[in-house]
Amino acid sequence: MRYRRAPCLVLAALVIAGGAAAGPRNEPVFEWNTVMNNNDLMPPLEVRNFNSYNQPSVNAHGVVVVRARSRGGPPLGPPTHGIYTRDAADPDSSIIRVLDKAMPVPHPNNLDTLFVETPSFPRIDRDSTAIVTRANHQPGWRYLLDDGSETRAGTTGIYANPYGELLTGAAKLGNVPGFSFYGVPEFNGVMFEVFPGAPAITGGNTIVFKGNYTVDGTSRTGVYFRVLDSAPSGGDAPPIMIANNTDTLIPGTGTVFGSTAPPNAEDGHAVFAGFDNEEAPTLGGIYLAPLEFQPALRTLVSIGGAVPGGDAGDTFNALGEGSSFDGRFVGFWGAWGSETRTLRLYCPQEGNKDRIAYCNQALVCRDTGETRGDPESICDDETDPNFGTACYVEREIPVNQGIFVHDTRRKQSQLIARTGSSFEDFLFWNYSGKTPCAGSGHSEEGGEDDGESVRWRASAFLSVSGRGGVTFNVAFKAASADDVTGIYLKKHPGKSNLVTVADTTMPGQYLDPEAPADSRIIALGIEREGLRGRWLAINATMGVEGGEEEDGMAGIYVTRVR
Repeated sequence: MRYRRAPCLVLAALVIAGGAAAGPRNEPVFEWNTVMNNNDLMPPLEVRNFNSYNQPSVNAHGVVVVRARSRGGPPLGPPTHGIYTRDAADPDSSIIRVLDKAMPVPHPNNLDTLFVETPSFPRIDRDSTAIVTRANHQPGWRYLLDDGSETRAGTTGIYANPYGELLTGAAKLGNVPGFSFYGVPEFNGVMFEVFPGAPAITGGNTIVFKGNYTVDGTSRTGVYFRVLDSAPSGGDAPPIMIANNTDTLIPGTGTVFGSTAPPNAEDGHAVFAGFDNEEAPTLGGIYLAPLEFQPALRTLVSIGGAVPGGDAGDTFNALGEGSSFDGRFVGFWGAWGSETRTLRLYCPQEGNKDRIAYCNQALVCRDTGETRGDPESICDDETDPNFGTACYVEREIPVNQGIFVHDTRRKQSQLIARTGSSFEDFLFWNYSGKTPCAGSGHSEEGGEDDGESVRWRASAFLSVSGRGGVTFNVAFKAASADDVTGIYLKKHPGKSNLVTVADTTMPGQYLDPEAPADSRIIALGIEREGLRGRWLAINATMGVEGGEEEDGMAGIYVTRVR
């Protein structure tokens, strides 16, 4: 396989004195290599090309893992969706399939069930090639009930490859005879129903995840870890609870968590966000916990805590769920103050058809024939020619936002960038989840949800990686008031400027020499494990003005941070 290197372009540099509020500058410091793009064929059959990509994860040695898809249609049928890896440090490496829709689910599976979808981005261990991903599928286990009748179970799980082949690390089988070790450890016979977000893997064989379940008719959630052995079921050791919203108190209070977020993990510890009220928190924050039974939670950042780098009296009233953790440093998003601005979010035009229809007040339930719509969506009058494509919601967005890094050893937080003259927003919105009358597989794109109700969700995207001692690099995604979206890098310590990694003003060939000569970058992505060691991995789409999607280019790209 060829290994493509983009030219190191000399870009106009805007040099501004250092400090967190300083604007970014463009420098000729990044040389990009293509991990995969739309010209590559998807292994192992190599009959269709890659077409679109989620944000990649990378380990400290340059091995990249990504969720990617092809187009569908005749004569090949539905699109191919899967998880793929490539060693970006080896120019002679090939793209390797980890799983796709043609592969059987590992044990427990006595029905020859195949995978349907991987609904979130995959993650990789920092120091090994072990990956972990969520996946949905049809029931995989058939068994008999006490009355002799047959039933089937197991439609979602967490899958990892710490010993080479995929194995089942967690599954919706905790109430099935013989598989109680997959159950919720606090409640005998209660199964996990879904595993929202993206699970993490650390130490080569330990998965850390969020799990949702129901007890006495009440929905519950928590954060757990499980050490896997080489058995196809990951062994018979149960998961261990880190925290839940049944009986874990928010540190320093007498209030039980109302919600917990998907965790990050490294060096024997997990970091997660938890609040009393996910939508309007008054208590909670970001917490560090050792991976052990009944761990003591340590507060890193809290709602109501002082904003580092802010004005006197500024306190956090919102904290992001999608933090990044490298074993010492925690990168996170935070907001403060009462000032807001109104943002209009239009229904998506591409993706899951059920979700698009529900957002546009036009989902027809197959079983009942009734038409359902999102009660929050505002739609134009039916006489408007844009009806059905112009539905939207409005959200109040905090004006004061920032990207921060917390040093867990020095117990200090630092402001990296904030809204103001350079950036208007660090939040990016996505319409995702399960529509009310559609189970997994309701449409041909079925299974692309996390089991939670469909809604608009906002996330900040950033990744932090230590450079030794108190030094670190942090990369994050941001939008400016003049509608430029970019990924930016800050090195600490010192008064170094924010540096533009890539943004939507740049030509497509800055990232990919195979992009059309007249293309420009139109979309960029980074996730919490996009920066590991010196490796920085992103996904990007390049488009041609006035052209169709197939006229552009998309792919996964890596660089080494100097």
